[in-house]
Amino acid sequence: MENEVIEFDIGLGGGDDGDEAVDIVDHHVYDEEMTDSSPTAAFGSTSSALDTYIPEGDPDLEPYEGMEFESEEAAKAFYNSYARRVGFSTRVSSSRRSRKDGAIIQRSFVCAKEGFRNLNERRTKDREIKRPRTITRVGCKASLSVKIQDSGKWVVSGFVKGHNHELVPPDQVHCLRSHRQISGPAKTLIDTLQAAGMGPRRIMSALIKEYGGISKVGFTEVDCRNYMRNNRQRSLEGDIQLLLDYLRQMHTDNPAFFYAVQGDEDQYTGNVLWADPKARANYSYFGDTVTFDTTYRSNRYRLPFAPFTGVNHHGQPVLFGCAFLINESEASFVWLFETWLAAMSGRPPVSITTDHDAVIQAAIMHVFPKTRHRFCKWHIFKKCQEKLSHVFLKHPSFESDFHKCVNLTDSIEEFEPCWSSLLDKYDLRDHEWLQEIYAARRQWVPVYLRDTFFAEMSITQRSDSMNSYFDGYVNASTNLNQFFKLYEKALESRNEKEVKADYDTMNAPPILRTPSPMEKQASELYTRKLFVRFQEELVGTLTFMASKEEDEGEITNYQVAKFGEDHKAHYVKFNVLEMRATCSCQMFEFSGILCRHVLAVFRVTNVLTLPSHYILKRWTRNAKSSVILEERVSDVYSSYLESHTVRYNTLRHEAFKFVDDGAGSVETYNVAMVALEEAAKKVSLANKKDGRTPMINGRTREDSISQVSVTEQLSEDDMDKKIRELNHELDSANKKCEVYRANLLSVLRDIEDHKQQLSIKVQNIKLGMKDGL
Repeated sequence: MENEVIEFDIGLGGGDDGDEAVDIVDHHVYDEEMTDSSPTAAFGSTSSALDTYIPEGDPDLEPYEGMEFESEEAAKAFYNSYARRVGFSTRVSSSRRSRKDGAIIQRSFVCAKEGFRNLNERRTKDREIKRPRTITRVGCKASLSVKIQDSGKWVVSGFVKGHNHELVPPDQVHCLRSHRQISGPAKTLIDTLQAAGMGPRRIMSALIKEYGGISKVGFTEVDCRNYMRNNRQRSLEGDIQLLLDYLRQMHTDNPAFFYAVQGDEDQYTGNVLWADPKARANYSYFGDTVTFDTTYRSNRYRLPFAPFTGVNHHGQPVLFGCAFLINESEASFVWLFETWLAAMSGRPPVSITTDHDAVIQAAIMHVFPKTRHRFCKWHIFKKCQEKLSHVFLKHPSFESDFHKCVNLTDSIEEFEPCWSSLLDKYDLRDHEWLQEIYAARRQWVPVYLRDTFFAEMSITQRSDSMNSYFDGYVNASTNLNQFFKLYEKALESRNEKEVKADYDTMNAPPILRTPSPMEKQASELYTRKLFVRFQEELVGTLTFMASKEEDEGEITNYQVAKFGEDHKAHYVKFNVLEMRATCSCQMFEFSGILCRHVLAVFRVTNVLTLPSHYILKRWTRNAKSSVILEERVSDVYSSYLESHTVRYNTLRHEAFKFVDDGAGSVETYNVAMVALEEAAKKVSLANKKDGRTPMINGRTREDSISQVSVTEQLSEDDMDKKIRELNHELDSANKKCEVYRANLLSVLRDIEDHKQQLSIKVQNIKLGMKDGL
């Protein structure tokens, strides 16, 4: 016969007609055996266990020597079906081919736990294994060998029934690799549900309900997730071609339209980036803080789409570019960020917000080393619900406590013990994921981020989403054909909203709620939405008291708190010479808007208008304006107000010190009055030299000169009469001054007495509360 079939001896690995056939060892590696070797008995392997486990089942459904099959695949399917019934997984181990034509003439199927792992493999010897896989091979001898007959049928030439390990019970068989197969009807249902926008978890729940249990589904959620990912990957080639055609057309229509493809455009293996002219212009105005939104790359969405967004002067989301993520390696993200930065004129942002992802984090550290990187708090909270679902169910108060700890703590010193208390309260000290996010707390917990600008309106707001530019347009069922229209529709809608906000700002003046010059100034500079936010802070100062604590040279420290709430006080350092203030809440650093605590200090120190360095152009009506003249006029006006305020506050600050020292005794009072008179003369003289028109007793210098010239024309008697009248007026004025001084002293004494009474009442209340407790 042409292909003499050699008796298959798995122990010797050869036969009488060794020249006619050659042994071939096939390694079919599955998930749980990825790093194992496949030694057979030919290599002298022995069982690692002394006990033998004999499968129980219907003998009529077991394989036996001499059993025939129509094909090799039929034999494999039968052995795998037998393995499913009794509780083990199978794989193909070795085969023998004919030397004459290379056709397979023998095949061996084994238990998945056959052989032992080779720990000296070259692929693992020279590198550290970060996530070692569980050892699953224990040298099991169970196997089925088949060989081809002259008739073309395959016959069982060997069958080893016993195992050296326990078998899997029926309710866990679906977890074994060789039995995790997605059937045709299941694939159809998955495709339908995925197109409807359902994620892997919800699809798996639907399948379990449809089939009547997880064991009857035949595969796991991991298999479902992988199938969906592969589906999406297969559809990408056509999608990318459509995308590139669209981008080329946009660039042809407008050469300022930027797009770039990683690698060869014909290979479809790299990421794609694009940014239209408006996006690039927007970055020049509002590129201080950026969000890289990767929400759409999850399995739930059909498009691996990631926009770069920011916040405009109306607090609206604004687009800086878009990416299509084909390759999500660190090198690909580095290329993406570097290319996007080049398109944005090479100016990196102050801060960037992304999902909590180690690969993205590494790429950002490489491309934006000086940019503050923040993890999206919304994604952290969402992941928390998944990782701690058992805690949420068992302890309904956990969510509220977690929110308070993260969002409502005012300082690092307050957050740290609060977090520790949270872990102890819910017995979560050893929770791995919580340990991981705590280690990264400086990149998502607000108290660690308040010193950096993120353009957010509030530092204590509850965890919101990334405020995606495409919310309401791109959803889980959006395919690429629909995407282009929805993308353009989103651009048009966002632009229209910005135009509407511009119109409202220019044509609908806000209602002022105080007589403050600062409020009027802000209403003329800020956009409407930002002014309303500033107005909230300004009006909020009315409920706060700013108390001076101490002077440190040019810097004065203030405690700012509501009446009776000193335990919730904030602390403001104010440099009166530079007109710069910093608050412990760090709202200006985080949001670019002055907080009510600093504004309260400005109120008590008579700072009437906002210093120019506290008016960020990105929040003003002219954020996108290139008209220099208007800005210069505004700057001149602001500089005048600021310099006048600086002079006023500096003199006032020094005068208070002078008054405190001068009022100490009668002697110091008299010295101080003489010094003030001399100072008044010098100031008057300086005003004359400055070319100004000083006021003298309520009259201008010119009026006084004309009065003197008239006096020179009077007679001596008239002059005496005039002098007596003036002396009378002077005496009258002195008497009024004494009355005013006495009244003022009386008022001051009353204020001090009232203050003392209030202090006593507060102390009594505190003592009463302690006694009550």
